[in-house]
Amino acid sequence: MGGGAPRLHRWLLLLLLGLCSWTGALRGNENSEALPESMPSAPGTLPHFLQEPDDSYIIKSNPIVLRCRAVPAMQIFFKCNGEWVHQNEHVSHESLDEATGLKVREVSINVTRQQVEDFHGPEDYWCQCVAWSHLGTSKSRKASVRIAYLRKNFEQDPQGKEVPIEGMIVLHCRPPEGVPAAEVEWLKNEEPIDSNLDENIDTRADHNLIIRQARLSDSGNYTCMAANIVAKRRSLSATVVVYVNGGWSSWTEWSSCNTRCGRGWQKRSRTCTNPAPLNGGAFCEGMSVQKVTCTSLCPVDGSWEAWSEWSVCSPECEHLRVRQCAAPAPRNGGKHCEGLGQESENCTEGLCIQDKKPLHEIKSQNVERGGDIALYSGLAAAVLAVAVLALGVTLYRRSQSEYGVDVIDSSALTGGFQTFNFKTVRQGNSLLLNSSLQPELTVSRTYSGPICLQDPLDKELMTESSLFNPLADIKVKVQSSFMVSLGEFQGKAPGSFPQGTPRPFGSMQGRSKALFIQSLASISSSSQLRSTALFGHLGGRLVIPNTGVSLLIPHGAIPEESSWEIYLAITQKESSLEPEGPEVLLGPEVSCGPPELAPSSPCALSIPHCAHADPQHWSIHLKRRTQQGKWEEVMSVEEETTSCYCLLDPYACHILLNSFGTYALIGEPLSDCAVRQLKVAVFGCLSCNSLDYNLRVYCVDNTPCAFQEVVSDERLQGGQLLEEPKLLHFKGNTCSLQISVLDVPPFLWRIKPFTACQEVPFSRVWRGSPRPLLGAFSLERFSPATTQLCCTVSVRQLQGHEQLLHVQTSVLEAERENITFFAHEDSAFPAQLGPKAFKIPRSIRQRICATFDSPGAKGKDWQMLAQKNSISRNLSFFAAQSSPSAVILDLWEARHQHDGDLDSLACALEEIGRTHCQLPDVAEPELEEPCSRNGL
Repeated sequence: MGGGAPRLHRWLLLLLLGLCSWTGALRGNENSEALPESMPSAPGTLPHFLQEPDDSYIIKSNPIVLRCRAVPAMQIFFKCNGEWVHQNEHVSHESLDEATGLKVREVSINVTRQQVEDFHGPEDYWCQCVAWSHLGTSKSRKASVRIAYLRKNFEQDPQGKEVPIEGMIVLHCRPPEGVPAAEVEWLKNEEPIDSNLDENIDTRADHNLIIRQARLSDSGNYTCMAANIVAKRRSLSATVVVYVNGGWSSWTEWSSCNTRCGRGWQKRSRTCTNPAPLNGGAFCEGMSVQKVTCTSLCPVDGSWEAWSEWSVCSPECEHLRVRQCAAPAPRNGGKHCEGLGQESENCTEGLCIQDKKPLHEIKSQNVERGGDIALYSGLAAAVLAVAVLALGVTLYRRSQSEYGVDVIDSSALTGGFQTFNFKTVRQGNSLLLNSSLQPELTVSRTYSGPICLQDPLDKELMTESSLFNPLADIKVKVQSSFMVSLGEFQGKAPGSFPQGTPRPFGSMQGRSKALFIQSLASISSSSQLRSTALFGHLGGRLVIPNTGVSLLIPHGAIPEESSWEIYLAITQKESSLEPEGPEVLLGPEVSCGPPELAPSSPCALSIPHCAHADPQHWSIHLKRRTQQGKWEEVMSVEEETTSCYCLLDPYACHILLNSFGTYALIGEPLSDCAVRQLKVAVFGCLSCNSLDYNLRVYCVDNTPCAFQEVVSDERLQGGQLLEEPKLLHFKGNTCSLQISVLDVPPFLWRIKPFTACQEVPFSRVWRGSPRPLLGAFSLERFSPATTQLCCTVSVRQLQGHEQLLHVQTSVLEAERENITFFAHEDSAFPAQLGPKAFKIPRSIRQRICATFDSPGAKGKDWQMLAQKNSISRNLSFFAAQSSPSAVILDLWEARHQHDGDLDSLACALEEIGRTHCQLPDVAEPELEEPCSRNGL
């Protein structure tokens, strides 16, 4: 009895403790059921957690699951924010640990977004596991539950910078606020940056990007990327431009003294190519040329001394005397004495005997023989001269009989119709169609196809309105309908050029060798981009050579008995026009005037442009500068208006103007597929250091005037074009331009570090730059014996077009092969006055206008003439003119100023005639005749 009492007391104490803990659990959750159903009945160990709940994030509206596992555990419950979770919300699983024989219990609960949002407390929403065993309870760590998010806007976007080469670049980035905190990644030109692969770049310092020493290859567009488990965010792109300030090369050797005698000067020079300024870097400061005075010893020309005495008479009956060139002797590069230093003559006055004959007899026989030879030679020359003269007279008479106008009957070939050869005769400065004049030059060509112009008044047309009635000396045989063949009025008068289809500027493929070819060195470096001439009532054409800019003044635009001095100029400095927003300048800024003059009919101004004209990707406008210096929009190219007309060809825009002024073409890209056509060229020259060779790559607008400026600049620097320029299609997709030099022979040449690949920002190329040099490379040869350079220059737009220029040249100027450039054929004729400025003769033009200006019964008027010449819009402009056909022909003259393509006009008239011959006419059937081309 005595030993049982203590054991009973201990059991009662344990039971009391269990009741107390169970009562506290019930009080903690009034709505919950009884938590443990059985009380501890035997001694054991405290619960040990094998898995505790982890911190979690709720993404959007998806609930999260919290788990915990303990051993030994009779019960496990979750407590969130100090309150017990209802027993029904628990998912429990019980197992037995085979190694220890203890019970393992695992419990999980779901936490929703609504539960977290409804909680308002001083700390985050948290949950904790409580496990029971026979000895008591154990608590797990608190696991926080948060709603994940990421704001849209960056707290700090990186800013663009311009830094010198080898300078430090620091780009700051503060990502948007988010839970969990966003991780930052940097992109360069849309490619991730891995700082582990480049020791020069550090991205670990508080999300900032640090480039310790800037290189040319570090130029580009940088973007900060922030991301967490919810979303990703992009910052604004920051453009980094690494520029190179120019550095002077070594001085050349002093030149020789510029004067051969006395006081003069000698000089030495250096160039700003070590390195050359790049990406807007500063040009070298200081003088590029040094001069010093020098003194040269004057040259002394030699002079003869007096003759010596005659020598004793020799057995050959001669004696000698000599003189020396020593009074004075030549020195310092002076000339040597002229004449002989020794003289001999007969010393016996002809009495000396040779071969048993007196000497004077031998000499007389030789003289007689020489006289006979001279006589026979003279007679032969006279006979030959008479024969040549007779032959020349015969050929001249034959040639005279072949001049004039031929009328060839080819009815067997043309199905009964006549075909005529019109010989274009140029005499003096006039272009004539007259067989009675003696020509200096004849050029003829025959059109084999007839033109059929049929009207209810055919007979009247044949007698009064025929296109060829003014040509009285040409007999035209007409059958039942008006059918003639149009001759080609294309004599080689000043200002006329070989015909052909229009070609892009600078194209060198498919050209005939007969075309005019001129070397880049022939383009004058002092050429002014301005032309001026005096024009009268007959009109004319004014061009700026090698630029593609021209102005056509029609016949009658200037009043009779008046003369206007008209100028045409291109702005050489940076244009005063500042495009707004995404707009860009597509061609040169052109001025014509004086502005106060008002022509009576529209003048045709042609301006080259560099846009790949596609109305789906470009919106092109014409702007004019006012007298106050402001720019105003005249019209859109696609606009309908009666004040102005614009016709956009692939490489030029032709504008019909009623007033002079300053004009420019502006383009607004409508999509990333808008293309700006650029001309890519590479020039090279030997550096002052004889082992270095410099390559300069240009990328300019595909207009003649832009490339001419590059040529002029290179001539001043001694540069040589190394490869034919090529066309690059540069898209408006904000991707930069990359220039690199490839395939450099490794054992002969080496390229200087950090210059093999260079990038140019998109904005500098797209908007143009007053300094067109885009890339400069310096190559060094290992030995002076290396004279040949072979490499490839790659110019490409990232995610765009690429052009390869294959360079193969000699670094020695004497061995270098010149690359030629096809200049415009108008380079020799800046001004053409009167009829010789037009391809269509005046008389033919008048008859065409008389035929098409008056509306016909079948619609045969100027509208069909416009349609056949690819003019299909804004016809209201032509309708407002006094002679719509004349304005259409003026536009044709402007479009075909380089090729003089009369074929296209003849074909258009032929198609109009054939169309109307096929139209039925029930009113006057007796006038209709079939317009057949059988047999042609």
